[in-house]
Amino acid sequence: MAVRIRLRRTGKKKQPQYRLVVAESSSPRDGRFLEVIGSYDPRVDPPAVTVKEERALHWLRNGAQPSETAKSILVRTGVWEKFTAQ
Repeated sequence: MAVRIRLRRTGKKKQPQYRLVVAESSSPRDGRFLEVIGSYDPRVDPPAVTVKEERALHWLRNGAQPSETAKSILVRTGVWEKFTAQ
């Protein structure tokens, strides 16, 4: 089972909001997931980002691979630096 950290789209039409989720790589984008570890709202200035740092580090240490967008969010919040420092 390959696990990925990626974005799941929520919100109304033309008003996207995203949740940072841990899901199996074979699951569809908005399908089944294991855990919600954060959120991202690109519509506000600056974009609102929240990440449960402890849970994100837990999943990264256990082999979860982030998507490119999820990795950029983790870099922006400083979680990726803590993961690579260990």
